[in-house]
Amino acid sequence: MNDFLDTLAMDAVKTIESGYYQNITARSHHKISLKAAIQNCKTNAVITEIKSASPSLGTIRSNTNPAEIAKAMQRGGAVGLSVLTEPVHFKGSLEALSQARAAVKLPVLMKDVVIVADQIEVAAKIGANAVLLIQALFDRRCTEMGVDKMIAYAHAQGLEVLLEAHNEAEFKAAIETDADLIGINNRNLDTLKIDLKTTQQIIESQGKHGRTVVSESGIKTSGHLQFLRGCGADAFLVGSSIMLTDDIESKVKELVNTP
Repeated sequence: MNDFLDTLAMDAVKTIESGYYQNITARSHHKISLKAAIQNCKTNAVITEIKSASPSLGTIRSNTNPAEIAKAMQRGGAVGLSVLTEPVHFKGSLEALSQARAAVKLPVLMKDVVIVADQIEVAAKIGANAVLLIQALFDRRCTEMGVDKMIAYAHAQGLEVLLEAHNEAEFKAAIETDADLIGINNRNLDTLKIDLKTTQQIIESQGKHGRTVVSESGIKTSGHLQFLRGCGADAFLVGSSIMLTDDIESKVKELVNTP
């Protein structure tokens, strides 16, 4: 029986075979470091996410305008943007990232189910500064190359890497790599259940080893952010709770400026 991560991987293969990542026009853009932006941030380092849908919530926001949303997030004080480009389960698009990139000067993370190098090449072409990789996909041998080679390939394309883990074993493996940022996903990708204590448990058990750690998923309130900051997270990736609000700029400001 396949879990959701297997489904994501299988559908990623279909998306690649459909030609979704082919014939992409390269766009010029500035090289901006997401890691440096987080490390230099004087407020809470909130990476805000542009997403239209999710497997757990369904449609989150209809008729999204990536450029206008990106500008609102920048005005709110986001340290960077994450843009969903996975089209099947998250209704993301490569064009959404291109539009967001053109609208703001923030570092941009391409969030997708990356299993082949061609996807990384596309990320660089359309203006991303960083790309998400998922440790579990490498552990399950769903990728065309190992994690170290994939990270090296991303670096060769001028991209930083956020390598995501969602349990202690994955985190332990992730911190041994040259990934620029280590993500802890509070959502179990096998079951889709969220538990913010995932970040707490992993950091308490494994330590940070001097790495910059991003806590991802399930962050809705200032209290959630305070809890995760207290656990030792350096940055916070927030998507659904921002995209569901009527006033994106105000919601971002609330999280960014949480004391």
